[in-house]
Order: sequence, then structure tokens, then C-alpha cells
Amino acid sequence: MAAFGPRKAQRLARADGSRKGGLDERAAPVVRLLNGQSRFCTTSSCSGRLVLVQGRAVDGDSFEIQKKDCSWLLVTHEPCSGSEVMTALEKATGDVVLKFEPFVLHVLCQELQDAQLLHSVAVNSGFRNSGITVGKGGKIMVAVRSTHCLEVPLSHRGKLMVSEEYIEFLIHVANQKMEENIRRIDRFFKCLELALKNSASTNSSLEKTEKHCPVYLHRRKRKNIQGLHTPPRGPNEELEPEDDVETSLDIFAEIMI
Repeated sequence: MAAFGPRKAQRLARADGSRKGGLDERAAPVVRLLNGQSRFCTTSSCSGRLVLVQGRAVDGDSFEIQKKDCSWLLVTHEPCSGSEVMTALEKATGDVVLKFEPFVLHVLCQELQDAQLLHSVAVNSGFRNSGITVGKGGKIMVAVRSTHCLEVPLSHRGKLMVSEEYIEFLIHVANQKMEENIRRIDRFFKCLELALKNSASTNSSLEKTEKHCPVYLHRRKRKNIQGLHTPPRGPNEELEPEDDVETSLDIFAEIMI
């Protein structure tokens, strides 16, 4: 991507626009590891959270929280108790939804191969809903995310619609998801650290080889050129399947809140 360095510097110089106003402690090591590399730039992150979101229904028969007018009765990035949720629900005057939202990270990448490396590490670490988006002007973005979410309505117009026993059960489920989320973040950080180290080592070895062995570079280029004009094979020879770029990348667009 052209002018990636200046774009990264400009992005990192911006003030944090999140509600919290800073990095989540658990996401910080991953963010700093990526931003310490010249080819990556994080744009947003959340380590995972449990929230009670209050809003108003779209109409009398529909239960859907309006994002524009919603407020948070409770937010925590750690496991919590049913009593904490019950205390927060006492302040409810509208429609309230309990949500568990797992770790999410968006990363701007310099080259497609950088995005592929990050995507591979994310998927292998348990973030199987991750994907790569290539936008206008060659902007390459990786979204690291998973699917173990939770979203349950609890009250309507300030009236609790479920039992306290059920809320205790929901919090137990949410805490299990939180613990699994923490394990995946730790695994992602360790795998990413190793992948970046191996990638740097491979690139360094290749640069040294090409610098001291120009014949090797010449032959490699010659081989690549010949590969573009390979003569037809015999009728009994099978052609090797070509790489399918569309199936190797999970291209998707995402709308953030």
C-alpha cells in the first residue's frame, strides 16, 4: 500500500475515540506488538465485555435497541456476578439487553501477504469469524473476531421479564464465554509473536541470499518468467490445480457501532 508509513503515523496520532478513552488492559499487548511492526497499524480493539444496554423499542410490538439512543447500565471486561447485574437492572426504565461481546481487533496492513499472515494466525487461534477486506485505493484491513457471542433481552419498558434464577444462569454462561475469550487472546498473542519472528527471520535470510548471490536472483526471476509461458503438457499429464484467491480469503464488509 502506497504511503502506508504516513497513514499509520497519522492514525496512531489521533485521540482515542472509544467510550473508555484508552486501550483495554488485556488487548494492550496484542495492539502494541502489532503497532511495533512497520507493516501493521491497529485501528480499533476491544478485549471482550459484558454489557447491559438500555434503549427504547422501535415500536410497541418490536424489541430492538436503538443504537443512537442507547445507554449502558453496566459494562465490565471481567467475569461478574448475578447480583451486580440485578443491581444495575434496578435503574432500568426502558428495554434492556444483556450482551457478551468477545475480543475484536481491526488492523490496517501494508501488503496482502501481511494480512494473510495475520488472518491465518487469528483463525488458528480460535477467531474463526476473522476476515480480510480490500477497499478502495488498496486499503487492506483485517478484522479479528469470533462468534461466541451472547445477546438476551431482560426487561421491557423497565419491567423485568425473566426470573433472577435465569439471570444467574445467563451470567454463568457469559462468564464461561469470557474465560474462553481470555484463553483465545493469550493464544493469539503467543502465536502472533512466533509468526512475526519466523517471518522476519525468513525475510532476512532471503535478503542476504539475494544480496550475495545475484545469480540466484537472476535465476529466480527467469524461472518466474518461464512459468508464465509454460508450454502445454502432454495428454496424459495432469495439470496441477491453480490457487483460488477467492476461496483463500474471507472478504467481507463490517459495520461498526
